Amino acid sequence: MKKIEKNRKKESSKKINRKRKVLFISSTGGHLDELLQLKPLFSKYDSYIITEKDKSNENLKEIYGEKLYFLPYGTRAKLFTYIFKYFYLCLRTVYLYLRIKPKVIITTGTHTAGPMCILGKVFGSKVVYIETIANTNKKTATGKLIYPIADLFIVQWEEMLKLYPKAVYGGTIY
Repeated sequence: MKKIEKNRKKESSKKINRKRKVLFISSTGGHLDELLQLKPLFSKYDSYIITEKDKSNENLKEIYGEKLYFLPYGTRAKLFTYIFKYFYLCLRTVYLYLRIKPKVIITTGTHTAGPMCILGKVFGSKVVYIETIANTNKKTATGKLIYPIADLFIVQWEEMLKLYPKAVYGGTIY
């Protein structure tokens, strides 16, 4: 009987010590800058970061190591190559989702995050979307896509509540 009780205590303490897996994902540039403002949250969870790889963020691997993954950078300016890169991005997204299995996905956008949020929603992850600070009076393409499926949709400007009535005003991320 004492042995059973000890095993129960060990199992419950393992559950308490286990941190929730949270995936932070965004495109590079300003969206990534906004996402990195959430850095104080990274240590509170079993956190992973996904962004697009470009020269401006190569140093992130040194900071975040195995917890950082890159997706291909694609620009819609070159539509033909973008289509193939986006297809690869979607395949890699499936691979990374199944590898990480996050309970929560937090994103500041844009197209890099769309497939991950949709996939996460299908598999039961909670989705938190933070609309970019850059828009004060119009919806973003990713915001339009994620708004209907987000468990929490945060805007950084009160004016945006008119466009996203179910959103929460969170103030600026900076």
